[in-house]
Amino acid sequence: MSKTILITGASSGIGKATAMLFQEKGWNVVATMRTPEKEEELTKLENVLVIRLDVLDLPSIKSAISEGVKKFGKIDVLVNNAGYGAYGPIEAAPREKVVRQFNVNVIGLIDVTQAILPHFRENKNGVIINISSVGGKMTFPLGSLYHGTKFAVEGISEALNYEFEQIGCKIKIVEPGAIATDFAGRSFNFNNDESLVEYQDMITKLFTAFEKLLGNASPASLVADVIYTAATDGTNQLRYIAGEDAKTWIANRKQVDDETFIEGIKSQFGL
Repeated sequence: MSKTILITGASSGIGKATAMLFQEKGWNVVATMRTPEKEEELTKLENVLVIRLDVLDLPSIKSAISEGVKKFGKIDVLVNNAGYGAYGPIEAAPREKVVRQFNVNVIGLIDVTQAILPHFRENKNGVIINISSVGGKMTFPLGSLYHGTKFAVEGISEALNYEFEQIGCKIKIVEPGAIATDFAGRSFNFNNDESLVEYQDMITKLFTAFEKLLGNASPASLVADVIYTAATDGTNQLRYIAGEDAKTWIANRKQVDDETFIEGIKSQFGL
C-alpha cells in the first residue's frame, strides 16, 4: 500500500515542490493550503488531495487530517512547512504582527502536530518533519521575530524527539538556507517606521545584502529532496541541512565564538 504524506503550506515554494516530488515517487499526498480553490497544478495529479488547512484555524486542521485519513486510509508523514518571515526593527513591529508571526510559525506547528499525534500513536508509526531554517541556528540583522520562531521550532522539535520514541514515531528538522521561492515576496513581511531614523541605514544595507544572498539561492526542489530523504531513510537522524550556503553558515556558527560570528555578519551586511 502506498504511503501518505500531509504537507502544510503546499500552495508554493518548498511545500509545492515537496508535494510534486512525493507524488512522483508514488506516494499519496494531502496538499494543504489556505486557498485550495486557487490551486491549478496539484489538483490535476493522481493520488493528490488538495484541501484547505489554515494553521490559525483549528477546525480546518482537524478536518484536513480526517479527510486525508478517510481518502487514503492512513497518514504516515507530516511536513510542518507553513510559515513566513517577519523582519524589521522590533520597535516598529505592531503587537498584532508579533503575535501573528509566532502564531503561524510556532503555535500553528504545535496545533497541527497535536492534531495528528493520536493517529500516529494509534498506528505506533509516523514521521513529523518540521521545516526550520539556517535561521534557527544563527541570526541576521532585523530578524528578531522570524529567528525567534525558528529557534523555537528547533527547541520544540529536539525535545519532542524523547517523547516520540515512546510511541514509535520520529521527528526530523530540515534546515534550508536561502531558497529561490517567493519567500522574499509573498512570504516576507517587513515592518518599518521611517520616523525611527536610527534604523534606516541598516534597513537599506539589509535589503542590499539579501539580494546578494538570494542570488546564490538553492531551488525549492533541493529542499524537497532533503525532505524525501528525512521521510524515508529510516534513521534516527534529527537534523538535515539543505543547501551549500546553509552548510557553510552552520559550520561557521559552530566553529567561532559569539563575538567573532556577529562581527563577521556585521561586515557582510556592511554594518
